This record gives sequence, C-alpha cells and structure tokens, in this order.
Amino acid sequence: MTELVGNVLVGQSGGPTSVINASVAGIVTEALNHACIEEIYGGLNGVLGILQEELIDLASESQQQIRALRHTPGAALGTCRYKLKKQQDFERIIDVFKAHNIRYFFYLGGGDSQDTADKIAKLAQTQGYELRVIGVPKTIDNDLAVTDHCPGYGSVVKYLATAVREMACDNEAMGQGDLVSIIEAMGRSAGWIAAGSSLAKRRDHPHDPPHIILLPEMPFNQQKVLDEVRRILKRDRFCLIVVAEGLVDADGNYLAADAATDAFGHARLGGAGDALGEIIESNIPGVKVRVARPGLIQRSAAHCASKTDSDEAFLAGQAAVRAAIAGETDKMVTLVRGETDHYTCETGLVPLGDIANGVKKLPREWINEDGVSMNFQFLRYVQPLIQGEIVVPHDNGVPNYARLDRMAVDKSLPPYEV
Repeated sequence: MTELVGNVLVGQSGGPTSVINASVAGIVTEALNHACIEEIYGGLNGVLGILQEELIDLASESQQQIRALRHTPGAALGTCRYKLKKQQDFERIIDVFKAHNIRYFFYLGGGDSQDTADKIAKLAQTQGYELRVIGVPKTIDNDLAVTDHCPGYGSVVKYLATAVREMACDNEAMGQGDLVSIIEAMGRSAGWIAAGSSLAKRRDHPHDPPHIILLPEMPFNQQKVLDEVRRILKRDRFCLIVVAEGLVDADGNYLAADAATDAFGHARLGGAGDALGEIIESNIPGVKVRVARPGLIQRSAAHCASKTDSDEAFLAGQAAVRAAIAGETDKMVTLVRGETDHYTCETGLVPLGDIANGVKKLPREWINEDGVSMNFQFLRYVQPLIQGEIVVPHDNGVPNYARLDRMAVDKSLPPYEV
C-alpha cells in the first residue's frame, strides 16, 4: 500500500506504567527512519490535550532524552482518563488531525483507550480522511484480550515479588506466630498482579510467602481464609497475604469500593487490605495486623523494572510505526510468545474492535485447588517476563529520569470547551 506523507501524533492514556515511555521511545526512534513522516508530535494528556490542540514537537527533543525515556516511569506526554462523550468531541479530534496533517496516530493505553482509537479511526474513514491508527498496549493489569501479555505487567510483578521477599525478612524477625501482614495489589477485574507475587517463593521452599493470595477470580470465603490464617500462624512465625483490590464476594460485591466511579463508569477501588485486616483482627484474638498499600508505587517503580518488559515495550512502539507505514490501520500491536522452550517474543496485530472493553481473566487452571496459591503453569508463564534489570543512571544518589522540553506546536483552531 502507498505510504502516506504527513505527520505522526502519539498519545498516552490511562494509568502509567514504568515502561510506557519506552513505547514512545520506540515510536519516535522508528518514525525518524521513514522519509514519508515529516513531523512527530505528542498530544499532551491523551485525547484531552488533542481536543485542546495541545501538541508538542517530539522530533525536536534531544536523542539523549528520547533514549532516557526507556528507563523513565510515568507518562512523559501526560495522560488522562477522559472519555469522549459526544460526536462533537470525535469531530474535533479529526479537525485537529486535519489542521496538523496527522496521517499516523498511535495511542498507548488499555481497553478503554483502544476503544477510543477504534472510534476515531472509523470516523476518519467515514469522512474520507486518510488516517492510519495503531494502538499500542499498555496496562499493568495484564487484562487486555488477545495479546499474550501487556507491556508494564512484567515490571509491576517484579516489584511486587521483590517487596514480598523483603517484607518477609522483616516479618520473620518480628513475628512470633502472631503477625499478619497484608499487601494490597492493584487489579480491578483480574488477579494477574496479585498472582505475580507468587514469584517471591523459592522453588525448594513451598511455605515461603506469600502464604495466601486472594484473587478477583476466586470469590472471597471469609471462614476459609480465617482458617488458613490460623493454620499458617501455628506453623510459621508470621502470615503474609497478598490481596487484589478487586476482590469480590460470592455475590460479586467488592470487599471495598467507593460509591464514586471514574469517567468510564468503573468503581474506584482501594481498601480491600484494610477491610481484610479488620476481619482478621476481629476474628482471631491476639493477632497483630499490618496493611501495606503500595498504590502508585508498584506501577512507577522503574528502579525495579524488568529489562524484558522495557525491551518489549520499545519493540511494540517500533512495530506500530512499521505496521502503519505498511498500510495497516484500525489495529493494535500484540505480543506473541514463541512456542519453543526458550522464551521468545514477537509482535502481531489484531483489530481494535477485538480489544476494546474486553477483559482477560486469569485462567482457573493456573490456580491451585486451594484457591489461594498459583501452580507451575502460571509460574512458567510469568517467570520470563521479569528477567533482566534496567540500568537507571543516578545523580547525587537518586535516579535521573528524562524530562522532555515539550516545545509547543502552534495552534491553528479556535479554542474548544471540554
């Protein structure tokens, strides 16, 4: 298919990860290799910034800063959870594209973001505007359909497993068979992150923490969990539990959630660890409960990021550009695991419509019969994703991350109210 001559626009959306900027670096690095691409722009704060025509010139950034994106957490372009609500919003997006001759649009995000990208692509086609739209996967939750795994997931579970091992050292020193520690992991609808904490177990030490993993896929059974805690405290000096924030009971009700929802109608979660702690303290006399909520730390801990994860995020960005140049559109890049014993990963493409708003659950067969631990099938799946360490440069003893100049692109359209 004929190459389109014009400009690139990159946007980031949803919760950041420790490697989402590596995908931006992959897009910019690859885009610079193609003569048909004239300018490379970034949209500040996702579609919210695009609506307001807030674009920056990524091609003007130093190559040093673009390279530094590969070890920088957060979203260097800014992000948002803004939902395009009305037809006028989508038409404004296309107007901005036309004003700046955007012919290639790359949107980094999860299911809701890919749904937005799909709708933008279809509107451009309806208007006869030549535009190629490629989504790049991003979510620590690892719950996007079709792709084997998501950039960001390997790093968050590497961090969580590290935190479990370190906390276990502390708990073993302090516990006398009366200490319960709870770590609340992110994970709204699927337990991939909490399950990844099982990587903290040593192969020849089956009783290593986490002793209990509570997943959204397994309805919370209060009596069963209390019995398990009592059993572990009789055996060990402490009990360490990892609970997913999206833990639900048998009726599908969250153990803890706010009444408020976000822009996409999702419940605002948080507090499952505290709720579980109260249950344990009120039912097991004499026990001391400590709750840790890593929160945003678990997704921004670039100092503990997986090199495999970062390299694959960069690869996904490169693949998005190559696919668009080759004529693909309305697709999302996927990560495809090789079928050999030695781990390999390539990229593929799937229609955006196959991704939008779907949720990939943790397979039940990867959870042990006890419902609170993971088996070898899961470990075989997740182990390769945490391999390797990112080398983060330091300045005066603390990490030195990229800071883009964010040179603004001149606006040419009237202001837009959002």
